[in-house]
Amino acid sequence: MKISCGCFSRYAAIFGVLIPVLTIAIAHAKAQDPLRVMSFNIRYGTARDGVNAWPNRRQHVATVIRTFAPDLLGTQETLPFQARQLQEDLAGYEYIGWSRDASADGEQCGIFVRTARFEIIESGQFWLSETPDEKFSKSWDSSLPRVATWVRLKDRSAGDRRLLFMNTHFDHRGETARRESAALLVRRGTEVAAGEPLLITGDFNCGEGSPPWKTLTADTARLEDTFRKVHPRRSAGEGTFNGFSDRAGAERIDWILCSPGWQVTAATIDRSEFGGRFASDHFAVTATLGWSTP
Repeated sequence: MKISCGCFSRYAAIFGVLIPVLTIAIAHAKAQDPLRVMSFNIRYGTARDGVNAWPNRRQHVATVIRTFAPDLLGTQETLPFQARQLQEDLAGYEYIGWSRDASADGEQCGIFVRTARFEIIESGQFWLSETPDEKFSKSWDSSLPRVATWVRLKDRSAGDRRLLFMNTHFDHRGETARRESAALLVRRGTEVAAGEPLLITGDFNCGEGSPPWKTLTADTARLEDTFRKVHPRRSAGEGTFNGFSDRAGAERIDWILCSPGWQVTAATIDRSEFGGRFASDHFAVTATLGWSTP
């Protein structure tokens, strides 16, 4: 079949219109790729936990993570050797983390980044204290030095849009320390994010409705609790500390927070069992989000 010059010109004009439209549509579809985020206190690997010691549950931790397949993972109570082993068990992640104290083998608030999706631009850490830039510092009634680790990322699947991901672990004893740490996290998060979308994971050692939770989710903080955003009504069985049993505490102390504009489509508490045993003394928590429309 022959195509006249006139017809060819019309087809060319149509394709000239369609190609940019398709390009925009593809770019928009990429911007809507779901972002999978997990927070997981993996319990420090030198604890004398008997049958629940790290060698007996290392593969369970890896299985929980692989099953959800997070793009971003914040871990708490992570010792350097645990981070190295999880990197061996989990393909495709880069790890970021530093000790919270003067020991090179100290606990870290670690971040695992899926490198196929994200380019790491910069990263850092600050201490939850009155002198956050002073290494190993602690303040208020904190029992231990506590930190927040952060990384600035470029999302290749969303047109190179940028975000800040932060991971932390509040003190388990000091009420004042937790309250002040929340206020510091709001200030520093806003400062470091510099207007970019923000995601925060952590073990906050306090529940919903506590002063730290109220500080972090106040209108002035511009942060939202992803779990409560998906599940507006509070219910029984939301506890995330399990003590290696199926009897979790009443409080949801592990949270994933996000700045406004994210489309939160799912949020779960992973209660996976492995022959009656658990991967950690905390349940992992997850959130699935979408980028807001530019």
